[in-house]
This record gives sequence, C-alpha cells and structure tokens, in this order.
Amino acid sequence: MPGPLDGIRVLDLTTMVSGPVATMMLADQGADVIKIEAPAGDIMRQYGVVHRGMSATFLSCNRSKRSLCVDLKTAEGLAMVRKLAKAADVLVQNFRPDAIERMGLGEDIVRELKPDIVFVSISGFGESGPYAHQRVYDSVIQALCGLCDIQTDNETGRPHMVRTIVPDKTTSLTAAQAITAALFARERTGKGQHVRLAMLDTMVAYLWPEASSPLTFLDSEQDPAQEQAGPDLIFRTADGYITAAAVTDAEWAGMCRAFGREELTLDPRFKTAAARGHNRTERRTIMNREIARWPTAEILARLDREVVPAAPVLKRAEVIADPQVVENGIIEVREDPDLGPVRQPRPAARFTETPAEIRSVAPWLGADNAAILEELGYDEAAIARLAEDRVVHRQEPQDG
Repeated sequence: MPGPLDGIRVLDLTTMVSGPVATMMLADQGADVIKIEAPAGDIMRQYGVVHRGMSATFLSCNRSKRSLCVDLKTAEGLAMVRKLAKAADVLVQNFRPDAIERMGLGEDIVRELKPDIVFVSISGFGESGPYAHQRVYDSVIQALCGLCDIQTDNETGRPHMVRTIVPDKTTSLTAAQAITAALFARERTGKGQHVRLAMLDTMVAYLWPEASSPLTFLDSEQDPAQEQAGPDLIFRTADGYITAAAVTDAEWAGMCRAFGREELTLDPRFKTAAARGHNRTERRTIMNREIARWPTAEILARLDREVVPAAPVLKRAEVIADPQVVENGIIEVREDPDLGPVRQPRPAARFTETPAEIRSVAPWLGADNAAILEELGYDEAAIARLAEDRVVHRQEPQDG
C-alpha cells in the first residue's frame, strides 16, 4: 500500500544531517526522493561505524532514497539535474547562502523549469546578518540558542553541550513539516513557494516554551536560569538509576507514600505545585535521599502502584530490548543483500490508510544512476558514455 506522499518527487541536494533526515522522513512516507551527490559523496558516508563501505550514520539519515552521483561542475551534469527539476515537486538544499545560485540551480532558474515547485533552503543562520557567511555545525547552534546554558552544571557554573545533535534533528522535523504544509498549500492554490528555515531560528523557537518563557512578558522578565536550578530528575537507586516526576498534588502524595514519607505532603514547602516549584532544590534533594534507599525494581514497582510517572534510565543497548519498545515494534530488522541484517527504527508516525515504511536501506553512492537516467530518456550507450566521461559516478560495496 503506498504511503501518504506517494507520487511526490523530491530532489535532495542536502548533506550532513538536517536536510537528509528531513527528506528521509518524506521518503519513508512514500515520496520518491532522489539524493543528488557530488563525486566525493555526502561526507556522512565517512562517519560512524562502516560496514562494507556503508556508514551506519549515513544509512540512518538516508534510507528509502535513490542515489544519483553526478558532477554538477560539468555542463552535462548540470543539464541532467535541471531535467530532473522539471518533473520534481520539491527541491531541498542546505548549502551556504548564494552557493546554490553559483551552481546554476537557484530558485529563479529552477522555477522557470517547474513554476509550482516547492523550493526549500535550510541554513545555519539565514540568508543575511553577521553570521550568515559562516560554516555551521550543531555545536555552534547549541552554543548560540541557549541550549548549552540550559545544561549548565549547577555546582561549577560550566555550560555543557547536549551529547546528541538536537538542533540538526529538530531542524529536520521542522523542515519535513514545512515541506508537507507547502505541498498542501500548493494543492489548494496551485502555487509553489520558497520555504526558508535556519537552524538558529528553529532552536530558539523550539526551546522557548519552557526554557525561555520567563522572558515572555517584557514588563516582568525573570531569569530563565532559575527554572533549571537545582538537581535534575535523574536519581540514583541502590543498584542503578531511575527518573521520577511528581507534578500534580496526587502524584506528589503518591510519591511520598511510595517512599513511606507521607508526612511530606503536609510540609508547607511542598503542599502546592507552586510551593514545590519554588522549593525544587530541597524537594529533589529529599527525593534523591529517599530513592537511594531502594533497589531499582522495587521503587519502580511502588511508584507504579501509586500512579507516579517513573522509568529506569536505560543504556542505549538496553533500549532495543525494553518490553515497551518491543511491544510497539519500534525497531525493525531487514535483510539487505549487501549488508546483511540491518536494524533501524520504523517511522514514528503510523497511518491507518497510507502507511509509512522503511522501503530500503540507504543507497550506495550512484546506485540508481542508470535507472534515473533511463527515466530522463538516456539510452544505454549514452549512460555508458556519461560514466566513462566521469559525469556520473558509482560506488560498489566493499568486501568483508
């Protein structure tokens, strides 16, 4: 059964993570995503665990796509991609400002070829301003958007990075949603448009509701850092770590019963949600001390009986075997003829009528050159000549 984006063609000129993960989501939902790579390939092909020449990191950002490896510095290569643009619904690029224009694939040129195309530009900082010219990685955005400040160590005052690329992947989610919104608007109006989004814009907006909301009212601003003061919600048990949270009065009462400390519900410092928030450091210090007395399994069972949200802190290798993860069927294993068994998380959104699915592992560099060129009208001899002239390139799986 086709996915919800069946019939939509996406030209993916992105590299790294933010763009590729966005277009991968569209591919899982049925879009024909053609990943267009330079002869050197997306640099992410070189990162992470590599098996037979395929990077696990690249695979996890580019599944369900087709690959065309073409030298856009050649006239024939550029003409090839322009032909593809004539039949595309979406073009996504994440080069630095003005680079796509210098390549000969700027919006004005592409829109002449396909007037209703959705043209998408993902950048670090936007098209103008003091930082627009700079190269950008996830860590730079973490530093600028306030995320490192949120992670500040309460004892040392040292800010910290989040150890996963939250800005990149949040931008991916934002881009995928924006692309589908632009396609929906085109269905209504018949018009394409240019969708621009910057990682910095995405993260400031993403963090605002809980991390910067004290800055909302200009006449009564407060220091946002106060919201992150005190110990975090990771608690050591007698034999491991858990998290537990009590927001409502009922949850707090249940937590106190689980500890055998019912008298804490009468303590004026913790009697209301507002009081518990104001006295979060004292409250979490008590929680740390009480939870440390119990084995993980026992305290989690007690908290569960009292309807208090709680969970063990799992190692990543433990996540795939967690009973809820197994019940939800989050992790899928498919057999690939070149790579053997490959484990990937299925698309998170489940559609009852147009299911999204992992349609294939990530393509080898240039794996679909011949098929895509045939669709453009090139015959076998022309395709062979393009390969011989190094206009198109192809990578084969490595031994071992």
